[in-house]
Amino acid sequence: MVIDWMKKINITSDMLYLAAFASIFASISMWFLRRGDNDGNAERFGIFVGLWPPTFAILARALEEKEREFKVQM
Repeated sequence: MVIDWMKKINITSDMLYLAAFASIFASISMWFLRRGDNDGNAERFGIFVGLWPPTFAILARALEEKEREFKVQM
């Protein structure tokens, strides 16, 4: 259902793979570039963003399979 919706609004698997790599970079950046008195909050936010890449990668893989099925049908 989610995969069909993403295909319908023209999200590609490449976009999701890129989002996974970008979120890894964002997480590392937040971890090292934390500022201010509240370092713990910045670290927790970096860890939170670090949880996104597996989700993006799983969705990208599922969408990639859907794209292959679509190409075979054509």
